Amino acid sequence: MSNEDRLRDELVVLGRSLYDRGLAHGSAGNLSVKLSDGWLMSPTNSCLGRLDPARLSRLDAQGRLVDGDAPSKETFLHLAMYGERATCGAVVHLHSVHAVAVSCLDGLDPQDAFPPITAYAVMQVGQLALVPYFPPGDPALAEAVRSVASKHHSILLANHGPVVAGSSLSAAVGAMEELEQTARLVLLLDGHRTRLLDPAQVADLQRRFPG
Repeated sequence: MSNEDRLRDELVVLGRSLYDRGLAHGSAGNLSVKLSDGWLMSPTNSCLGRLDPARLSRLDAQGRLVDGDAPSKETFLHLAMYGERATCGAVVHLHSVHAVAVSCLDGLDPQDAFPPITAYAVMQVGQLALVPYFPPGDPALAEAVRSVASKHHSILLANHGPVVAGSSLSAAVGAMEELEQTARLVLLLDGHRTRLLDPAQVADLQRRFPG
């Protein structure tokens, strides 16, 4: 089996896993993984639970379709992450319920939308940048993502959902799962007196587990 065939199968398996566990629904969300000469992506209007490895969109390094079905209209989100992060090997964008709910809250810190609740949020999600709302498919959204992507591998699109880059598809999915879990904790703890990790504890984690 070629490396590309292996990555096609992995994208399908992980897409189905996200869908089966309720992290993706309908045709919302998209996944991509980098190849030596471009990348593979879930097609437009496709359900992550029912992807066909032979019909995945194959794009060149500039995001132009080479073969397969037409890619998601949110291709530009992935292109921005690949373009700004040299170590990016995969990108996951979901409309997962708890993360979307947090993206609709007022008063979030645009440099770090999550408070430091757990060590694993600091280690896997890192500082979660928040970008303003733009309509889906708006080119201005691509520029907003590009402006923060070099410093943040996790981004929250206001009133929309999260985008996460990782060194591999499994790493990106793992970080997205931690992001969704942290979003759920943020909502559960709302209104409760909460003990957060202090700045020294966060700095220690960042030193021990550089992202």
